[in-house]
Amino acid sequence: MAADSDPESEVFEITDFTTASEWERFISKIEEVLNDWKLIGISSGKPLDKGIFTTGTWEEKSDEISFADFKFSVTHHYLVQEPSDKDGKEELGEDALPLPMQDLLCMSNDFPPRAHCLVRWYGLREFVVIAPAANNDAVVSESKCNLLLSSISIALGNTGCQVPLFVQIHHKWRRMYVGECQGPGVRTDFEMVHLRKVPSQYTHLSGLLDIFKTKIGCPLTPLPPVSIAIRLTFVLQDWQQYFWPQQPPDIDALVGGEVGGLEFGKLPFGACEDPISELHLATTWPHLAEGIIVDNDVYSDLDPLQAPQWSVRVRKADNPQCLLGDFLTEFFKLCRRKESTDEILGRSAFDEEGKEVADISHALSKLTEPAPVPIPKLSVTNMVHSAKKKIRKHRGVDESPLNNDVLNTILLFLFPDAADKLADVFENRASTSAGNNPPPENEDYNLFSQFKSAPSDSLTYKLALCLCMINFYHGGVKGVAHLWQEFVLEMRYRWENNYLIPGLANGSPDLRCCLLHQKLQMLNCCIERKKARDEGKRGSMSDRSPGGTSGDGAKGGDHSGDNPDKEKEFGKSWESWSDSEEEFFECLSDTEDLKGNGQENGKKGAKESVNLKPEGRLHPHGKLMLLHPGEPLYVPITQEPAPMTEDLLEEQSEVLAKLGTSAEGAHLRARMQSACLLSDMESFKAANPGCCLEDFVRWYSPRDYIEEEVVDEKGNKVIRGELSARMKIPSNMWVEAWETAKPVPARRQKRLFDDTREAEKVLHYLAVQKPADLARHLLPCIIHAAVLKEIIAQIMSVEAIIARARSLKAKFGVEKCENEEEKEDLQRFVNSLLEQPEVSVVGAGRGPAGSIIHKLFVNAQRVPAVPPLEEELRRSGSQEERRQGVQSEFPPPAGREVILRSSVPRPAPYSKALPQRMYSVLTREDFRLAGAFSADTTFF
Repeated sequence: MAADSDPESEVFEITDFTTASEWERFISKIEEVLNDWKLIGISSGKPLDKGIFTTGTWEEKSDEISFADFKFSVTHHYLVQEPSDKDGKEELGEDALPLPMQDLLCMSNDFPPRAHCLVRWYGLREFVVIAPAANNDAVVSESKCNLLLSSISIALGNTGCQVPLFVQIHHKWRRMYVGECQGPGVRTDFEMVHLRKVPSQYTHLSGLLDIFKTKIGCPLTPLPPVSIAIRLTFVLQDWQQYFWPQQPPDIDALVGGEVGGLEFGKLPFGACEDPISELHLATTWPHLAEGIIVDNDVYSDLDPLQAPQWSVRVRKADNPQCLLGDFLTEFFKLCRRKESTDEILGRSAFDEEGKEVADISHALSKLTEPAPVPIPKLSVTNMVHSAKKKIRKHRGVDESPLNNDVLNTILLFLFPDAADKLADVFENRASTSAGNNPPPENEDYNLFSQFKSAPSDSLTYKLALCLCMINFYHGGVKGVAHLWQEFVLEMRYRWENNYLIPGLANGSPDLRCCLLHQKLQMLNCCIERKKARDEGKRGSMSDRSPGGTSGDGAKGGDHSGDNPDKEKEFGKSWESWSDSEEEFFECLSDTEDLKGNGQENGKKGAKESVNLKPEGRLHPHGKLMLLHPGEPLYVPITQEPAPMTEDLLEEQSEVLAKLGTSAEGAHLRARMQSACLLSDMESFKAANPGCCLEDFVRWYSPRDYIEEEVVDEKGNKVIRGELSARMKIPSNMWVEAWETAKPVPARRQKRLFDDTREAEKVLHYLAVQKPADLARHLLPCIIHAAVLKEIIAQIMSVEAIIARARSLKAKFGVEKCENEEEKEDLQRFVNSLLEQPEVSVVGAGRGPAGSIIHKLFVNAQRVPAVPPLEEELRRSGSQEERRQGVQSEFPPPAGREVILRSSVPRPAPYSKALPQRMYSVLTREDFRLAGAFSADTTFF
C-alpha cells in the first residue's frame, strides 16, 4: 500500500507544461484576471435608463500582465448598477443575446456629453481594455494586432465571459481599439477606421449608409430598416457685439479724469478676457428612418432650426487672467520683500525728520512756541510742496516712481479734506468727521473684525487699496515706498498744523483693527488734544478771566446743556480750559498753596474749606449735595484716560507682570493702575472744597455707596448711607488714593496722556516701516482673511467662476428680459451651463433660450466671413452652403455624428437576426468609423 501511495503523492509535483509558450502564458493570464474579477458566465442586467451614462457612477479596476517582457495594463470599466434578481437570470434562455449586444441597439443614451470614448461610440455599459502599460509603447504592426486579437478571442471562449474585450493599438493619441464580444452561438467584432483626410463620399448620410450596408452584407431583399440618429454640432467663437467688457483699469485714464480718483478705492474684479471661449450647439435628430430624410452631396433636409432636440455646452477659457487674483498675488509677494524704504528709493527719505525724531526734547519744546499762522487754503499741491523740496535735493523729478499727477490724485483720495478751506474745516469739523468716519458697525463688520482689518471707507482701508494698485500698475515696490514716504510726510504735516486725519473713527484706538489703523487713530487723538490746547490758548490770550471758577462754570454750563443726564463723561472736557499750556505742571512740588493739604481727610478739609477756592468746575450735579457742608456737588473737569494701542498695552502688561506676585508687587501694581483714579480725585477735591470720600464715591461709583431707610431718635424716617464692604477693607486703594490726593484742578495736573510724546512715537513708528512691514499690516484689509496662498488661489478660482456667470448672463440677456418667467428660465439655464457638461434647450430652436442662441449665430454670420486657411475647409464650407442653402444662418457644422443601427441575419439568410451598429464622427481634422458587427457562429 505504501508503494502504491508514493506515485499518487508525486502527481501534484509534476510540472504542467501545457502553457509553455509565451503566447499561451499570456492567454492564461488574461483568463486569470477575468476569473478574479468574476466576469465569467452569462451577463445580466436591467435595461438602461435614459441619461444614465452621464448621471450614473462609473468605476474601474486595473491589473497588469505581460507578454514576454512587454507589459500590458488590463482595465475593467463598468457602470455601477443595482444587482439584478436571480429569477431574472434563470429566465434568460440559452439563446438570449449577451447584454452588451442588446446595448448596441439601445437608443436612450446616444451622444453622452461626458463618458469614455468607447461608451460614446458603442453604447456599452461594461467592457475591458488591454493597453500597453507605458505611455510611449504602442502596438503598431498588423501581426501583433492580430496576435492580441486572437488572444482575447481564445480567452473569451475558454472562460465564457460575455463582457467585450478591447485591445488598444497604434499610438494612444489616435484612440484606436479593436475588440470582440462572444455569446452562445454569436460573436460581435468591434472594428475601427481613423483617417486624417475625409473621403468626400463619407461627408453625408447617403455615403455612410452605403458603407454600412456593404459591411453587413445582408443577403435579404428588401433590406431590413436602418435606424438613424444624427447630431450636428455648431461652434460659436465670434461673439461680435457681445465682446467681454472687462478691461484692466488704466491709471493714466484715471488721472486724466475720465473715471475719477475714486477708482483708486475699488479693487478690480473679473477676467481681462472673456472666460467663455466657445459655445457649442448640438442639434440632434434622435430617431430617423432611412426613407424619410435626404442628405447627400447635392441636398440636405438637416435644418438645425427644425431639429427636435437642442443641447448646449460652453467651453471655458483655461486659467483666464483675473484682476483680483493678480492683485492679491503681487501684494502677497510684497510681504516677503526685505528692503527698507531707504534702500528702495536709494536715499534716506527721512533725513530731516530723523533729526527731529532723534531729539524728543526739541519736539516737546514746541509746546511753548507761538502757534503757527493758519494757512488760508490747504490744497494737495501745497500739502506735499515741502516734502517735494526735501526729496528733490537728492533725486530728480523724473526719477520718482510716481509722477505728480498720480501722487496728487491718490493723496486727494486719501485726504479729501485737503481741498477745503481751513475755515470751513474748523467750522464744520463735526460734520466733516462724521462724513469721513466709517458707517456704524453692522453684523458683517463684527464677523470680519477678528481678521484685524480696518473698517470699510476708513483711511487705512483706502491706503491698502491704493498701495495694492500702485504695486501692480505703477512702479512695484518703488512706487509703494514713494507713496508711503509721502503719506508719512502728510501725517507729520497734519500733526504740526492741527489738521485732523479724515476717515478715522473718533475716540480711542479700536483694538479690533490692525495695528497700523490703531496708530493712525492714536495720532488723531494727539492732534485733537493739541488742537484743543491751542484753541484754548488763543481764547485765553484774547479774553483771560481773572478767576478760574467763573470761567469754568460758564463754559461748563454751556457744555452741560447738550446732555445733562451724563455725569462723569462730561467731566472729561479739555476744550473748556481757559489756561495756557504753560500751566501744565510736570510735578506738584512747586505749588506752594497746596502744601500740607495732601494728608488731610475729609473732615479737616471741611473745616478749612474757607481757605480754598473751588476750581475746575464743569456744572452742578443737580441731584447730589455734599454730605457735610450741605452745598451742591459739582461735576469736575477731569482728564481723559490715556488712549492705548495693542502694542502699548502689551508693553504695559509686561511691566506689570514683572512686578511679581508678592504683596509689595501687587500694591505697586495697583498704584500704577490707579493714576486715572488719583487724577479724578484731585479734580473732585478742587471743584468741591470740603468734600469727603463718600461724596466722591456717590458720584464716581454709586454702587459702592449703600443707602437705606432708618428711623432716627425722634421716630422720623431718614435715609442714611455708608460705603460698601469693599471700600472698608483695610489698606483699600481708594482710601489711600483719597488721602494722597490734593485739590488740584485738571489743568494744573500732570498730564495722563502726553500727546506730544505719543505723536512723535507714532510718527517715528510710521517712518521706520519697510514696504514689507506695511504690506503685512494692510494685507488683511485687502482680503479680510488669513494670508495663505490657498485662499488666494480659491479667490482666483471663484473670481473666474463669477466672471463666467457674468459673461453668460450678458450674452443671453438675462438682465434685459422683461418677462419675469422667461427671466427665471434663462437664469436657470445659465446656472445649468456652469454646472453641467451639457444642457438641453427647452423648446429647441423655438424656445426662449433657443431663439437667443439662434440670434448669436445669425449675428456672427452677418460679418464678412474670413475664408478658411486650408483648401479642404474651403471646399467643405462651400459644399455645406450649397447643400444646405437655407442654413446660411449657421456656419458649417464643426462636428457631424451619425449612428446607424439595424438587426439583420448575418452571415447567411438563415442566420439569427443580430444587432449591427456603426458610429461615424466627422470633424474638420478627423474622421472616424467605429463599427460593431455581429455574426451567427452556429448557422453560417
